[in-house]
Amino acid sequence: MSALSAHLRELIAQEGPLTLERFMALALGHPTMGYYMTRDPLGLEGDFTTAPEISQMFGELIGLWAAETWVAMGAPQELRLVELGPGRGTLMQDALRAASVVPAFAKAIDVHLVETSPALSRVQRTSLAHAGVPVTWHGGVETIPSGPAIVIANEFFDALPVRHYMKNEGAWRERLVGLDNHGRFIFGLSRMAEPSIRAQAPEGSVIEICPAGQQIMNVLAGRLATQGGAALIIDYGYAQTSLGETLQALQGHRFVDPLAQPGEADLTAHVDFAALTRAARAAGAQVFGPVSQGALLTALGIFDRARALSRRANAAQTAQISAAVTRLVSSEVGVDVDGGRVDGMGSLFKALCVMAPGMAAPAGFETVGP
Repeated sequence: MSALSAHLRELIAQEGPLTLERFMALALGHPTMGYYMTRDPLGLEGDFTTAPEISQMFGELIGLWAAETWVAMGAPQELRLVELGPGRGTLMQDALRAASVVPAFAKAIDVHLVETSPALSRVQRTSLAHAGVPVTWHGGVETIPSGPAIVIANEFFDALPVRHYMKNEGAWRERLVGLDNHGRFIFGLSRMAEPSIRAQAPEGSVIEICPAGQQIMNVLAGRLATQGGAALIIDYGYAQTSLGETLQALQGHRFVDPLAQPGEADLTAHVDFAALTRAARAAGAQVFGPVSQGALLTALGIFDRARALSRRANAAQTAQISAAVTRLVSSEVGVDVDGGRVDGMGSLFKALCVMAPGMAAPAGFETVGP
């Protein structure tokens, strides 16, 4: 039994069943035993791989997008370039290198990384040691200095804790995590109905919401609406709010029981882009998208960039570049250059752009209205 499992069992014994939201928050973010607090979970040796780790092209295109958006903002002399949940710092490292072709943009920016994991912060400091621009770390979005900002969030919102409500005996009841007779974590339901949910749905239906994500989006959008700028949100999820649950756990690149080993597996849920849109608009910002990741990267020129890289590559490197493009843009299940199974990210992953009122649609979002 892990130390965090023992801690959670003790909490349940003392206080009763935990909400799923609290269980997830502790499993991922407990200060000393949480999943993200104690490890670098990325890459082949970790539990999952994100787009920036698949290819440098992803971060490079995001960096050029940020520079172009800065120009559309009127090229302010000072800009906060912010990344939420920056992983190993790979995306920011690639973005800064690509954006250096616009010297005025590189001169205007200071970088702000929102990261709660000490383990990942250490990796980021190494990755960005020679970034050439000021870099500051924050525990939350509230401490980022005021001023125009461009915010990047790649696979950030999916890692925020969610709440589940199930239709049971004609009422919506919150899903809780308790213990069975053998001390194993199991799902149960609150005896109390949730009167604020009035959705009509069949018995046994589940509603999944992410209060933390909506709160963060509301704060970000309010800032952008009043101080100027844009946020690019890229994550896996669905475009319209719907019934159903998407909680999942990954360990060693395999799906596992979300309750089995808290603190030892990554817990995530699909992002409700419609809910983020509502939160952003309620704060006064305008929203473009979502568009698929495949459509965004294609519009930003990933195929041209791949051809440019391939001209300076050997045969093995060219094959890797091609496989990376396919994985980032395609929606098909395929096989990578080492023979492993990979799922295309092209349509499951989506991009949303939140901007200050009055700004024109940014690159990659020209075909979708606000």
